[in-house]
Amino acid sequence: MSDLIILGSGPAGLTAAIYAVRGGLKTTVVEGPTPGGQLIWTTEVENYPGFPEPIMGPELMNLFRKQVERLGAEFISGEATNVDFSKNPLKIIVNDTAYEADAAIVATGASARWLGLESEQRLRGKGISYCATCDGYFFRNKDVMVVGGGDTAIEDAVFLSNIARSVTVVHRRDELRATKILQERVFKIKKVKFLWSHVVEEIFGEKKVEGVRLLNLKNNEAQEYICDGVFIAIGYMPNTKIFKGQLELNDAEYIKVQKKTETSKEGVFVAGDVADWIYRQAVTSAGSGCQAAIDAIKYLEYLK
Repeated sequence: MSDLIILGSGPAGLTAAIYAVRGGLKTTVVEGPTPGGQLIWTTEVENYPGFPEPIMGPELMNLFRKQVERLGAEFISGEATNVDFSKNPLKIIVNDTAYEADAAIVATGASARWLGLESEQRLRGKGISYCATCDGYFFRNKDVMVVGGGDTAIEDAVFLSNIARSVTVVHRRDELRATKILQERVFKIKKVKFLWSHVVEEIFGEKKVEGVRLLNLKNNEAQEYICDGVFIAIGYMPNTKIFKGQLELNDAEYIKVQKKTETSKEGVFVAGDVADWIYRQAVTSAGSGCQAAIDAIKYLEYLK
């Protein structure tokens, strides 16, 4: 039995743990399937405050964890497979063991949709990125591709056009799905070109991305293109499967925030990308983790 259980160990979850323990709560962190969150897939991080020199993503998250461990939070390895938020105490099932708490913070994050290529696994963080805002700087004056045709892909293309030498948008359809205003904006940028009705078959490179092989869906012909980076923007999936029927979700299945960091269930709070489909940054996730922990502390004080 804990005062607070935190689901997730990325920037949101671990920041929440720091504030919760320092607030006097007996705190348990369920690490989830990817301890450290999405940042463990990132190479150099240059946009997190307090680090004059770039820091590797896994190293940054290791520092987060060491701080939480020093303060005294308990860690549970594994992924929550079921929850019961219908009554207090709240119940979370991890590795077939039930854990209970008076409050919970959901910080399970969101996962980028992958193309499903072997090379995608091997070159992730070595020229393959899922976040233009995070990694665009590393491709200054280089040639990059953006895969996708929705709002995120076109926003990435516009953003990268200010940094890269050239941007090629690869889309499986012959028209974009992005909003009209974004389409009007991107079509005006001479640096951005489009390859319609194409899909990525393979990404080349040993130590870093060197190019791609694309398949033309109209004539079934394959062609290779040289590029320095591939930004995959085909959407994110919030990690909310086990919360269906337990918490209110929006149409995209992100957790719906009722007030501040509160969810639809009393005593359950939310932080990070599992509720934020707009910013998806380590620093904003950390900030929301702080907010959720403070709200949880106030809630538990009220219960007493």
